[in-house]
Amino acid sequence: MFEGQPKGLWALAFANTGERFGYYTMLAVFILFLQANFGWSSGMAGVVYSSFLMLVYFLPLFGGIAADHFGYSKMVTIGVYIMFVGYALLSIPMGSGLIAIVAMAAALILVSFGTGLFKGNLQVMVGDLYNDPKYAAKRDSGFSLFYMLINVGAMFAPTAAIKIMKWAQTDLGMAEADSYHFAFAVACVSLIVSIAIYYLGRPTFKQVITSNKKKDDANTTETPTEKISPAETKERIVCLCLVFAVVIFFWMAFHQNGATLTFFARDYVATEASGLMAMEFDVLNLVFLILVVYGLFGIFQAVTNKARAINAILIAGGVAGLVYKYLNLEASVAVDAPIFQQFNPCFVVILTPVSIAIFGALAKKGKEPKAPVKIGLGMLVAAVAYLLMAFSSIGLPAPDPINPKHLADVTPNLLVSTYLILTFAELLLSPIGISFVSKVAPPQYKGMMMGGWFVATAVGNLLVFIPTLIWGQELYIVWGVLMLICLLAALFIFSIIKKLNRVA
Repeated sequence: MFEGQPKGLWALAFANTGERFGYYTMLAVFILFLQANFGWSSGMAGVVYSSFLMLVYFLPLFGGIAADHFGYSKMVTIGVYIMFVGYALLSIPMGSGLIAIVAMAAALILVSFGTGLFKGNLQVMVGDLYNDPKYAAKRDSGFSLFYMLINVGAMFAPTAAIKIMKWAQTDLGMAEADSYHFAFAVACVSLIVSIAIYYLGRPTFKQVITSNKKKDDANTTETPTEKISPAETKERIVCLCLVFAVVIFFWMAFHQNGATLTFFARDYVATEASGLMAMEFDVLNLVFLILVVYGLFGIFQAVTNKARAINAILIAGGVAGLVYKYLNLEASVAVDAPIFQQFNPCFVVILTPVSIAIFGALAKKGKEPKAPVKIGLGMLVAAVAYLLMAFSSIGLPAPDPINPKHLADVTPNLLVSTYLILTFAELLLSPIGISFVSKVAPPQYKGMMMGGWFVATAVGNLLVFIPTLIWGQELYIVWGVLMLICLLAALFIFSIIKKLNRVA
């Protein structure tokens, strides 16, 4: 799984891991901060939350255009510095008045603009690593590994946010609304780590560092541009735009993890867990589980006794850790609403080798489905997730969007299961979609087309607010709307699958 990948993949992936850790630490508590600090309704908080997500994923379009002219590496580094200023501003407590709102808006714009320069262009650089023929067959698995590694940072983010907020409240005596700013400050530290990894790793990906100006760096090289006909260019762009239209609705559904699914966790899920269920909410237990899973895969794939021994040690360490934690388990543990956001990135890390193994086996038999088929299947799986939520919510009282209150004690495993299903959908759609864009985009428009992927994501993120506006209706209506949207999007992509497969 890890063999045969270009060395530059690891430096670029870990640089993104640091940035994503800070971003998701902030995002894990952001919508709750909006309600706690400003007293806004769920609908108003949802509009601000979705607007921020929209900007984060819309601005990579302009970041990509800029990079096509000035170079990807330069835009990546400038983006990190701009994000740092934004997070620093967001981490300063300013109360709940007009000045605080203006400062927050300015911070969100800076974070969005910096992300626009950083995120898409870094992924274009990852894609360019696979332009070398000896790595071409590893493109999809490479993007899956890249996606897995950046989710390692996201997995620890909710725990970091909760722990640092509780420390600020208990040790520093701060009010809850002010303690959120400490979670936002974590992002500043993570960006320092991210840019350090990027600079230290530059020698491993120097072949994809581009600039359209005269080179004054001996390590900087120009990547040759492939030429294709105008007709083929048009066909590729049309196909990419059709895929973009579908993924809009996936992100609308998926990013409910920070909106209505977080509201559900706060208002309906039991606030305590015990026994084996309690172990799910300690991120260290998830790490031990990951060690076991990767050890098992490693043993089956190992070709030497040394490799088998190393993987056996991983399994033994993971099992020992889980047994120790179980024997020292408290009678019950608190279940905080933001903690559920650790499960999606954890499942990404666990399921990535499963995904790579399944599709690798199919590829050997010549039966691996093409990227558009995987994307359509991803939409169907997402529909199943919200079918589960709709069915499980029958009989629960409707929520109060203005004055939220705890209304039930639903088992936490309902949300855990939902996140598991959504993660299956994500792995079928997101890394595969990014790989598809990097492969199909006309060479002269790579940055812009990768930006187009993020624009589609941005539109989907903007639409996240729609379910928050109907938060107050019966729950099965909220989840049913999301299920229907995913189902219709799947039917659309399968209706044009032949056209998309021609360029895949």
